Amino acid sequence: MTSIESLYLSGNNFTLVPSWFCNFEKLTHLDLSRNSLTSIPSWFVDFKRLVYLDLSRNGLIVGNLKSLVHLDLSFNELYGPIPEAFPNMTFIEFLDLSRNSLTSIPSRYDLEYLDLGYNHISGHLPTWLEKLENLKYLDFTSNYLHGPIPLSIGKLSKLHGLHLSNNIFEGLIPESIGQLVNLTNLHLSSNKFYGSIPQNLWKLTNLRYLDLSNNSFNGLIPESIGQLVNLTDLDLSSNKFHCSIPQNLGKLANLVYLDLSNNYFNGVIRESLCQLVTLHVLDISSNKLDGSIPESLGKLTNLDYLDLSNNNFNRFVLKSLCQLVNLFHLDVSSNMLDGTMSMEKGCHLNLHYLNLSHNQISGSLPKNISLISLSFSEGLFLGNNHLNGSIPISLCQIPLNSLDLSKNNLSGEIPNCWEDSLEILSEINLSSNKLTGAFPNSFGNLSALLWLHLNNNNLQGELPTSFRNLKQLLILDLGENQFSGSIPSSWTIDAFPLVQIIRLRQNMLNGSIPTQLCQLKSLKILDLSRNKLHGSIPRCIENLEGMKLTPSAPATSPILFAGAPSQGWSSQDAMEVVKGVELNYTKILKLVVHMDLSENNLVGVIPDEITFLTGLHGLSLSKNQLTGEIPQLI
Repeated sequence: MTSIESLYLSGNNFTLVPSWFCNFEKLTHLDLSRNSLTSIPSWFVDFKRLVYLDLSRNGLIVGNLKSLVHLDLSFNELYGPIPEAFPNMTFIEFLDLSRNSLTSIPSRYDLEYLDLGYNHISGHLPTWLEKLENLKYLDFTSNYLHGPIPLSIGKLSKLHGLHLSNNIFEGLIPESIGQLVNLTNLHLSSNKFYGSIPQNLWKLTNLRYLDLSNNSFNGLIPESIGQLVNLTDLDLSSNKFHCSIPQNLGKLANLVYLDLSNNYFNGVIRESLCQLVTLHVLDISSNKLDGSIPESLGKLTNLDYLDLSNNNFNRFVLKSLCQLVNLFHLDVSSNMLDGTMSMEKGCHLNLHYLNLSHNQISGSLPKNISLISLSFSEGLFLGNNHLNGSIPISLCQIPLNSLDLSKNNLSGEIPNCWEDSLEILSEINLSSNKLTGAFPNSFGNLSALLWLHLNNNNLQGELPTSFRNLKQLLILDLGENQFSGSIPSSWTIDAFPLVQIIRLRQNMLNGSIPTQLCQLKSLKILDLSRNKLHGSIPRCIENLEGMKLTPSAPATSPILFAGAPSQGWSSQDAMEVVKGVELNYTKILKLVVHMDLSENNLVGVIPDEITFLTGLHGLSLSKNQLTGEIPQLI
């Protein structure tokens, strides 16, 4: 019998597992469900081959452990209400049931620690919690609790940690929260709280972590916030605060993390903010701040992350940050900044991410871009400015993930030197400049490339015939240039297995539409309009599976990514022209299936096979020399 691999003994009245079971060394499946077992033998761990074990519907309840003080059942698959036997554990002090699928709340414990985060608990916060006089830690993060926080919360005078984030709580924070004088952690983010923050909250001087983000709090942040001298993390982001940044924030000498983003803070950045020398993260993006970005921010030498984007700042000196050797993320995009990108000798930043896009920065790019960083592994975004001059070769010589120089006045040829970025460069946007010359051959070897936008320049020459390594490419936009010659027949499924958009609009291309394009089964937008193409529309277009309406491919669908695109990418990611109206498609907007072959010299009939492309939202064949009847099902 020792060779048994599967053993099914469910639906009996066994009360224990006999010790001789341990002889079943080859056992892989064991079903002891629906019995009366009350314990699990320790030698169960000797079943090295066991892959299936069913002990459901037994008496295996830890409620029999009446002397238990510490119980951690987190990260299991417990579900439903908490068993009634749990209240028998009268001595328990530490109870962690987080990250399960429980639907009820245990009661009648002399608890010091209660964690029910990440479950399915709904209803109001129970009033019996006030009886837990020794409670030091309470966590209901990520449940479905609603209603206001009860006034009785103030009775939990020993509480150190209160975590109620990501629920549906609403209303005002009760004044009684000011009675929790031992509180060090208060997390109320991602709820529906509103109104002003109670004044006595700012008197909780033991607070180290305060997170009120993603609610609808409004009003002022009082200068009394300066009393929270032990605070290390403060997050007030995504609310409706409408005031200036308090002067006394500068008194929070231990602050490491400060996020005031996505509010209505106005006025200037106060000099007192630049006294927070312990800061690692400062995010005041998406507010109404104006004036100059103070050069004294350069005193925050521990800063790793700085985001001042989407405000009304008008002056910024990049070289003022020379002392911030730890800074890896800098975003000052979407302001009104002027000036240049000049750097001083001896000033070396170590940025991995730099976003200066959507400003009024002028002048040329630094010839030695490595003065700003030796690696932009998370992206360099300078689009929508007034930059001129040529693209420096030094850009090719540092690791780049994403490069956006679009909508500037850059001229000259695109340097053909991108070999050092073969494995990480995933996004290139050089559109809407005055670039000339041929398509750089080294682009064809960028094996990680997802998006390539060179549209709206003065590029010329023939389209590249060899795209050996662009296996991940999703968007190829070469429209509005002066490319000539024919569309290469080498543009096949082997070259672009994932491509979803090809735009060659408004060039000087001739020849016929190659049948090899019909192999591109992921293609959703094809724009060959305003060229000099001739010949007939190939009947093989029925093979363009990406343009068909199927249950798995709706008429509008988001662009699918082989990797995670950068956050800072320009919103002008893909442009489609429908009946003379330019439509911009971004990573967020739905992608509409469209084909535009208008304004060419195409002849012959409109093939019936075009009616198989049932997902098409737009089809333009105007201004050609097509003849015959229009297909009935078009």
